[in-house]
Amino acid sequence: MRNRSCEIVDTLTESLHKLSVTKERLDEVSAVKVGQTPSEVVCTEDMLELHHYEPQTDEQDDVPILVIAALINKSYILDLQPARSVIRHLLEDGHDVYLLKWNEPTRYDTGLTFGDYVNRYIANSVDEVCKRSGEESINLLGYCTGGTMAAMYAALHSEKVNALGLIASPLYLNDTGGLLELWSDETYYDPETVIDIYGNMPSELLYVIFTLMDPVDSTVGKYIRLYENLDDEEFVKNFLRMERWFSDGIDVAGKTYIRLVEDIYQDNKLFTNDFYLNGEHVDITEIDMPVLQITGEDDHLIPSKASQPFNAVIGTDNVSTIEHPTGHIGLLFSNSSHEDVWPDVAEWFHTQSSKPRQNHRGRFSTDSLHRKPAH
Repeated sequence: MRNRSCEIVDTLTESLHKLSVTKERLDEVSAVKVGQTPSEVVCTEDMLELHHYEPQTDEQDDVPILVIAALINKSYILDLQPARSVIRHLLEDGHDVYLLKWNEPTRYDTGLTFGDYVNRYIANSVDEVCKRSGEESINLLGYCTGGTMAAMYAALHSEKVNALGLIASPLYLNDTGGLLELWSDETYYDPETVIDIYGNMPSELLYVIFTLMDPVDSTVGKYIRLYENLDDEEFVKNFLRMERWFSDGIDVAGKTYIRLVEDIYQDNKLFTNDFYLNGEHVDITEIDMPVLQITGEDDHLIPSKASQPFNAVIGTDNVSTIEHPTGHIGLLFSNSSHEDVWPDVAEWFHTQSSKPRQNHRGRFSTDSLHRKPAH
């Protein structure tokens, strides 16, 4: 009996110690390092920053890649930590990489529309990258809503886009089962009411919405995993990085948010080819460059079937897809994605550059991609 009592006391003592340590570690969230890959800001405009990353190889492809971040969260999810960084992976594979980073819109920016984002901010960034690289067209790689806007730009300015990569991008929103599609259903949700109150869509409200999409894991499950892995320093650091990113959102400009919900999510206008920017038809049949879709089999926010049907309605037969068993964030950050997905993505962009070369790792194979059959 005494031995059993001692075991209970020891267990309770250990648990109390781990709980105190857990709190201490959570207090380190703001101090954890993110976005460490060296870059230079080469252009700014309003809330836009265009970053050019330092090369990591002696030679780079002629055609640079402009990565377009999502609107809702900070762009450093693409460079969260050195060993699992999309940006660094592309650099180490010999690409010349730029990043279009969005900062917080002010209350004076509530009137910004998709037209401003696509035909002004993205267009000016593409022109700057073309000027700096000496190329007439460049590669685009968009994540989530960044991919949606990249597709809009490619439809309007196809001559400026050499190849288009789309990561977990909302492009087809019609009974896909995705949680964002269900949440934005017009039966339950009117974005104009929110914008009338706040001006812009607050990041704090978006954080609550994303938390409620998986409330058990968001409020309990992830902290249990942290508690169980307190002795694993790398696990703890990555946990803290993710916590910082999840809570470090940015507001979305009011009118842009309304059109995102009403036109893209509720009415599916981009897919049905009924979307206009400032009176100009965004004709998706003009997307005639090579396209690569990168989706997650377990993505409950933007499932694969919210992206892949887009392949059948655009103006090119040169379409490839990579579907990996991971979620929305896992596509960017998981070990398996950096082992199995990003080497293929890097090589796909090599094959689209003006001087394609074989990946020095020899990882790329067309068998790993599922290509769209010709019409």
